[in-house]
Amino acid sequence: MLGRRWLEMTWRDGLFAHWPVDPEVVAAALPDGLSVATHDGDAYLGVVPFVMDDIRPRELPTGLSFPELNLRTYVEGPNGPGVYFHSLDADDQLGVAVARGLFRLPYYRAETDVRRGDGDPEDIGDGNGGDAGRSVRFTSRRVHRGVPHARFDATYAPVGEPFTPEAGSLPAFLLENYRFYTAGSGGRLYVGEIDHEPWTLRPAAASIRSNTLFAANGFDHPDGDPILHYADPIAVTADRIRRA
Repeated sequence: MLGRRWLEMTWRDGLFAHWPVDPEVVAAALPDGLSVATHDGDAYLGVVPFVMDDIRPRELPTGLSFPELNLRTYVEGPNGPGVYFHSLDADDQLGVAVARGLFRLPYYRAETDVRRGDGDPEDIGDGNGGDAGRSVRFTSRRVHRGVPHARFDATYAPVGEPFTPEAGSLPAFLLENYRFYTAGSGGRLYVGEIDHEPWTLRPAAASIRSNTLFAANGFDHPDGDPILHYADPIAVTADRIRRA
């Protein structure tokens, strides 16, 4: 549990799409002080679209809400295992500025549209269907100046029964992470902590029509289909970052 819960928020409409990759692919893109975390010999790159809702310091009654799209991987660091973000795209100018300044994260301004519940099951997951009433259409176009452009367009929905990841399982490795690392100026490594109840996940189906996040971050697109999980809404608290 966090000693100081500085921010509170709710995460909703989340899809976790993960591709296994050679650990050397990830290692080449990490800052000094971090090493690759693997599960059964594989590293993973994850694309995660979701909505951050009511982000606020604990003493304020209301906060910001905006969609976010990130490309992430999993690492071992001086404070333990965690997440390393290659990029985060958000549709909120103030939120991007605050995150870049206070959390030193590579946030970029994007134009994003999120539509809920209007998906055609036959268009989700190559005909695998899904709960159309809980489907999400998530589109994002990066408009931040001075960085590579990135696009994402997908429709996704849950297709199975809810479950909580078991310790040691691949879903737990991919999602049960409560720490992130980021590199500041001069290569200094920082760490941030979050806290929430264990995830409630469901298998997911998705139709990903466009995804240029890998290329925008200097990666080749991984081979094969991603491992997909749909996440139920979850309340999250976050602390300030500090030197790792």
